[in-house]
Order: sequence, then C-alpha cells, then structure tokens
Amino acid sequence: MEPSRTTNLRNIAIVLALAVAVWQLPGGGTAASTTSNILGLMFAAGLVFFGYRLYMEHRVTLFMLEDKVRALLYGSLGMVALALIGTRRFFDEGGLGVLVWLALIGAAVYGCITVYRAAREY
Repeated sequence: MEPSRTTNLRNIAIVLALAVAVWQLPGGGTAASTTSNILGLMFAAGLVFFGYRLYMEHRVTLFMLEDKVRALLYGSLGMVALALIGTRRFFDEGGLGVLVWLALIGAAVYGCITVYRAAREY
C-alpha cells in the first residue's frame, strides 16, 4: 500500500516545523548540536560494534597470519583511525595538510590490501 499524498505533505510539514523551531527558538542551536553529537556517538558505537563482530568472526584467520603481517594490518587500521580523527586539523592546514592526509589514507589502504593478498596466498 503506497502512502497517500497527504501523508507525504504532512511529513514534509513536520520536518519544516521542526527546522523553524530550531532556527527561531532560543537554545534551538544548542539542542541541534546536542542531538547531532548524540547521533554521532551512536554511529561511532555502531562502527565499533561492527568492528568487534568482524574481529570475532575472523579471529582464527587473523591468528593464522604471520606476526609482521598482522602488525601491518593493525598499524594500517590505526593509521586510518588517526587520519579520520585528525581530518579537520589536516584540512585546516591547507594544501599540504590535505596531501599528508591523502598519503596517510593511501598508505593505510595499501597496507590493508597487502595483508589481504598475504592472507589469500597458500
């Protein structure tokens, strides 16, 4: 059953009313920032849980890797995390900061691909 046109218009009106309330009411910006922070934390918690599940499902495969290869994987994942955490600072530095950020992400991706290739070898 498809939603009717009035249902869609009602939903649009609700979203617009909430946007006007955030824009006009005192403290609306603070409430919007708080809501944004809470949603960001929930997203980060979901990513951490997803990483935990992946680790638990592929734990045997990870332990079968050589120590050097496993260290490369963990180092690459740490480099991605640090680059993503510092994105704003890198981008605020201008062109050189963006190039360094891209180099960090590229090196981390290359490390992960190297680990994947090593894991697929017999």
